Amino acid sequence: MTGHVDVLIVGAGLSGIGAAHHIQSAFPRRTFAVLEARDAIGGTWDLFRYPGVRSDSDMHTLGYRFRPWTQAKSIADGPSILSYIRRTAEDAGIERAIRFGHKVVQASWSTQDSRWTVTAEHKGKPVRITASFLYLCTGYYDYDAGHMPEFPGIEKFGGTVVHPQHWPQDLDYAGKKVVVIGSGATAVTLVPALAADAGHVTMLQRSPTYIASMPGEDKIANRLRRLLGDGRAYAITRWKNVALATLLYQLSRRRPGVMKSLLRKAVQKQLPRGYDVDTHFNPRYQPWDQRLCLAPDGDIFRVIRRGRASVVTDHIKEFTPSGLRLESGATLDADVVVAATGLRLLAFGGMRLIIDGNDVKLPETMAYKGMMLSGVPNLVFTVGYTNASWTLKADLVSEYTVRLLRHMYRNGYTRCVPTNDDPSVTEQPLLDFQAGYVLRAIHEFPKAGSRAPWKLGMSYAHDVVTLRYGKIDDGAMRFARA
Repeated sequence: MTGHVDVLIVGAGLSGIGAAHHIQSAFPRRTFAVLEARDAIGGTWDLFRYPGVRSDSDMHTLGYRFRPWTQAKSIADGPSILSYIRRTAEDAGIERAIRFGHKVVQASWSTQDSRWTVTAEHKGKPVRITASFLYLCTGYYDYDAGHMPEFPGIEKFGGTVVHPQHWPQDLDYAGKKVVVIGSGATAVTLVPALAADAGHVTMLQRSPTYIASMPGEDKIANRLRRLLGDGRAYAITRWKNVALATLLYQLSRRRPGVMKSLLRKAVQKQLPRGYDVDTHFNPRYQPWDQRLCLAPDGDIFRVIRRGRASVVTDHIKEFTPSGLRLESGATLDADVVVAATGLRLLAFGGMRLIIDGNDVKLPETMAYKGMMLSGVPNLVFTVGYTNASWTLKADLVSEYTVRLLRHMYRNGYTRCVPTNDDPSVTEQPLLDFQAGYVLRAIHEFPKAGSRAPWKLGMSYAHDVVTLRYGKIDDGAMRFARA
């Protein structure tokens, strides 16, 4: 693949397909292409194949703003989400613009030419394409491997150890003893799914996490769709769910004790009488210091009530030939151990960025509006919310990018670059989030700033105002012509 395009999108996952839809719709006479490292559309939703994989937020906000989610289930399974993404690409004819098996390894900007030269690896050979504008939809974690701690004695274990990110499709766990290490969203998803066929499933956690039950179907959304049609019902439901999520998040941050009590009481009602809630479901941190886990229709609590699953809160001392020995001295027998131990973050898919021959050091840059980099021209990236659905932010980034490009085309600009020359702006972490996968690698990412437009907001309503309607030429964004 060679040649030049006006906009080059990297990544054909949820945000990449959305970005392509926005660019193609807004600029039908402009050229664009999508480079995808893997051989299929879908990104995360094509990669993750573990049992029960599903959304961790409702599909009326995880779905695209321009394409209503019409299925009855609001908390959808992975295959349904993947089908939704692929249908979106197919209906808009985006598939023909995607170049599969192209892993971008480098992007080099030339100010003299006002263009990027992007190098990708395809079948072991370098391929280059130039672009006037680069749009990165690579997500923020490593697709090649998840986080795997060094467990003492793991080589002694006689059973099978798997990581959810690379689930073997031929794994037979029917009737077997399964231990799931972890307490995050993946573990909370896996436990009830595995319990359907396994002999018994044990969730082994070092410390508890917050889990909230949510109906698998949104009855209001389904009723509205029958009364008002797909489009109107979707828009109303989307804002209803945004408002509810915002209310719960704000309550968590401003009255953490109240929220903690509400969550604890809700959990207690769904567990057997006398269950040790304080040991297994009483986190040490405050609500929304880490992402809240969802249990559609309380599925994890249901399998615990039925004796199909149990929770153990302890630390691993070592693996044994037949299972695990814990710090308390207790042992867990296991045929299969699932290490739901988290992700590894990777900024921009690990690609190298170069400006006029000089490497861009990401930790020395600052994120402009959470979607561009200080000193880096004609580049946009997508990072979603940590307290809401990823696609809410991805859609807004696309809308802003369309407005930015339209401003440049109308005024004959060939270059835009966010510039931070305000010494009063101090550095902050890009993701102010206490999850382990964030803390392990956030030092490798760009910084955020102490105030706008460098402060990364986590409010969808605020971003609607600033990204959808705010000024493009705001003083921090500098424009130039070749």
